[in-house]
Amino acid sequence: MTMQELIDAVKAHAKNNYNQDGWDFVVECYEDTEIADAIKGARNGPEAIKMIHKIVLISDERRREVQSEIF
Repeated sequence: MTMQELIDAVKAHAKNNYNQDGWDFVVECYEDTEIADAIKGARNGPEAIKMIHKIVLISDERRREVQSEIF
């Protein structure tokens, strides 16, 4: 797969899972170049998704911590 195909797979997954596990961060905040940096070395779509998922889970966890302190 080309890098653009991998990026497109990640973006499609992010849109389909917008309300889960921080995927909204990818949809709302990530540029293609940032996605490319995060998935460097991925050979297929599922591998790219798994690689960036580790990153967005951390962001989602931080958000939940902040929200728990607010409410």
